[in-house]
Amino acid sequence: MNEKNIDSKELSVFQKINHYAGVIVNGVEVSILVFCVAALGILLIANVFARTFYQSIYFAEEVSMFLVLLTTFTGVSYGVRKARHIRMGAFLDAMPPTMEKTFIIIISLISAIVMGIMTWASYEYLANAMAKGHMTPALRVPKWTFYVIIPVGFGLAGIQYIRTIIKNFTEKEPWQSPDQQSEYEDEEIGGAQI
Repeated sequence: MNEKNIDSKELSVFQKINHYAGVIVNGVEVSILVFCVAALGILLIANVFARTFYQSIYFAEEVSMFLVLLTTFTGVSYGVRKARHIRMGAFLDAMPPTMEKTFIIIISLISAIVMGIMTWASYEYLANAMAKGHMTPALRVPKWTFYVIIPVGFGLAGIQYIRTIIKNFTEKEPWQSPDQQSEYEDEEIGGAQI
């Protein structure tokens, strides 16, 4: 989304809500992803040095697992928002813009429904894990705390698909995601465009 071209007086209510929701979600997602990747790198490097010179950090595996889960399920939403998920772009690029927009809305609606179902199923899984009360072996924290991010990640991805639908209803051009306008991109390979 081009921040320079946004004039709040020209935006409709839906566009304003969509824009501000995007700003907030972007800040949260990017912060989580940056923190997790940095923390995971530091922890794993520290564990290598600790294992080489003394003994392994006893909680490194559990914290690493948590950071990978957090990165993965936050990344689901981030990938949807930036249109970096797997899609059949060649078919959409070959369509006229109105048909492309219709297909993007239908695909986003189905994807939002699937993300809603996955959010509910992962919440049920989380509730089941909470009921069992298992603890992690090293840190002795409830195992379910590692799984909290799963329904949150699916829920955020569902929100991104809903934002894509709103974006396509409020804009003239088709949008692949709330932040990515649908446009054919020529790739340059070896100095020649294809």
